[in-house]
Amino acid sequence: MYVRPPAVDGRFYEGSPERLRQEVLACLPTTQSSKEPFIGAVVPHAALMYSGHVAGEFYQDAVIPRRLIILCPNHTGLGHHAAINREGAWRTPLGNAEIDSPLADALMRKTRLLKEDAAAHAREHSLEVQLPFLQQLLGAGFTFVPICLGAARYDYCEEVGEAIAQVVKEAGEPVGIIASSDLNHYEDQPTTLQKDQLAIDQVLALNPQELWRVIFDEDVSMCGFIPATTMLIAAKELGATKARLLKHATSGDINGDYRQVVGYASIIVQ
Repeated sequence: MYVRPPAVDGRFYEGSPERLRQEVLACLPTTQSSKEPFIGAVVPHAALMYSGHVAGEFYQDAVIPRRLIILCPNHTGLGHHAAINREGAWRTPLGNAEIDSPLADALMRKTRLLKEDAAAHAREHSLEVQLPFLQQLLGAGFTFVPICLGAARYDYCEEVGEAIAQVVKEAGEPVGIIASSDLNHYEDQPTTLQKDQLAIDQVLALNPQELWRVIFDEDVSMCGFIPATTMLIAAKELGATKARLLKHATSGDINGDYRQVVGYASIIVQ
């Protein structure tokens, strides 16, 4: 069985099981809210020390189904532009997270854009950092489909998003769609907050076309805009009617350096 080893353990998150559990627990809000089902979400993916408290708002707030499709960007440039893993598992210090082969195969039947490819995922951190949250909350009681998207073409987002929506409709049970994305990168705090809000507003408006336009026209360096756009297309097809911002912060809020920050937001789509 194919098992993808962790690529960023000990760097983006703690490398030992006990310390990682403590780190994830520290990222979750201490006040318990009533959990809500979701269709899609945007969740950040920096090192847990920076964005984990923002991601934790989503994982604490949402009813997480046992089957998930997780979309991430391709930071490394390696592999296929729409790379899927269709079998096996991903390993973290908390154990193996099993790939949902039936769901992956169904997606590949709906669109030829998705190709089985381990290279795109091998060194990519943005999906991997979501798994410790899921493992802490669900243990081994979930499966997921990893999809790494790297082609900046709106028509590709439409095709993959529509395929996801069709497969979710046919699944016969809830399937959550998570888009892993940080927001604006390496500008000062005021600029980043302004640019972040431009992207956040379009996610909240459930408007994938305007999100796409804003990214390019306003030079918003949102690394996961392709996954976020794809998620929104799928969520709208699945009947989403609202979205809510759970938390917005920057790296400067953690390290005190507001000269060059990265923005993070968690948004739930219902």
